[in-house]
Amino acid sequence: MKIIMAEHAGFCFGVKRAVDAIEKALKSSSEVWTIGLPIHNPQEVSRLEAMGLRVADNEREIPDGSEILIRAHGEPLSVIKNLQARNIKVQDMTCPFVKKAQDMAENLSRGNYFIILLGDKKHPEIKGILGHVVDENNAEVVADENEAENVAYHAKIALISQTTQREEKLSNVAGILTQKCSELHVCNTICKATAERQDAVKELVKNNKIDGVVLIGGKTSANTGKLRDVIKSQNNKIEVLWVEDENEIESNLDWFKNKNLIGIAAGASTPAWLIDKIKSNIAEIGGMGN
Repeated sequence: MKIIMAEHAGFCFGVKRAVDAIEKALKSSSEVWTIGLPIHNPQEVSRLEAMGLRVADNEREIPDGSEILIRAHGEPLSVIKNLQARNIKVQDMTCPFVKKAQDMAENLSRGNYFIILLGDKKHPEIKGILGHVVDENNAEVVADENEAENVAYHAKIALISQTTQREEKLSNVAGILTQKCSELHVCNTICKATAERQDAVKELVKNNKIDGVVLIGGKTSANTGKLRDVIKSQNNKIEVLWVEDENEIESNLDWFKNKNLIGIAAGASTPAWLIDKIKSNIAEIGGMGN
């Protein structure tokens, strides 16, 4: 059995930047807080918690006067202002691509555009972007083309995408919204790292005779889920084994039977140390050393 890695896999710039900032902050402070998981990878979060990271469910759990790092997903503007008002030291590590989407949502809503956000309304990134719209009553979140069909008419619409969306979906939704307004402003806020990883898995399954793909990433990771969707859209016959850690490799040994070439891909929230560990485990299954 042979292994081939996707050209781009693992931590993107925004996630690495946030993790590096947490590690740096913990060198000078015994306790640093985030609201929600800093990244959607439980193994990496556990490593950071062992160093002193504290994860709160909401802003009210953060002690006055403490230190908080705003995760790469970002937060609504009101949350950041509330934290600062309580003498909490705030280090904003919102991913630059997410920050760009937040700024566009704020500026275009001030320009009397009705804001359409393409993404998962429960995802913290979307909640953060929505929290930068001047009036949230003048905004709507759509998950896909079907929901875009139900958007009411507005004179001016601005379409802003969650950074982990697929460009094909953004294009399709934009086409639908042209019938829902007189003026459409489309913002391609899909981050470069997301596009690179999606293109890499396309090439992985397109140009190689892959028998299956091991996809490494947190089960709540939106960008990892999109990689699975991309693989299936290229070839729905390819088997995908989505794992979070090496234990799931051991519990799915039968999946590797009769497979000669295994592809490995990983979401943008997956640390390199975990990718290497899982790759070594797969290599051992195949009786090879790389």
